[in-house]
Amino acid sequence: MAAPPPAPHPDRKVVDGYGPGAFTIRGERHEGSLILLPDAILPWRPGDIADLVAADFAALAGLDAARRPNILLVGMGASGLFLKPAVRAELRALGMVADTMGTGAACRTYNVLLAEERRVAACLFAL
Repeated sequence: MAAPPPAPHPDRKVVDGYGPGAFTIRGERHEGSLILLPDAILPWRPGDIADLVAADFAALAGLDAARRPNILLVGMGASGLFLKPAVRAELRALGMVADTMGTGAACRTYNVLLAEERRVAACLFAL
């Protein structure tokens, strides 16, 4: 499946595509789940998709305020699972509003928000 066309900014980490077990970002293949920021790609090794906890987002919490996103998209694979209210509350306390959706939708939404120059990040479970 393909994501929307990349944002015009040449340095941004845009999703070119996604498929079973991997993502293509700016023409480069990345295996497994990941955290995607406009300027970085970080490995993401959370526990069970149904049991995400605030510690699974520690890499984002550790960012300085200028780099920390205020919109966090969580691509939950092919599932329709939601984050626990306590996890949402902890992310909100860090200034991030979390929105869960399927991984494909998260990739597409991330690209659109990135093109709009929004402060966005995506935590993406590989399909």
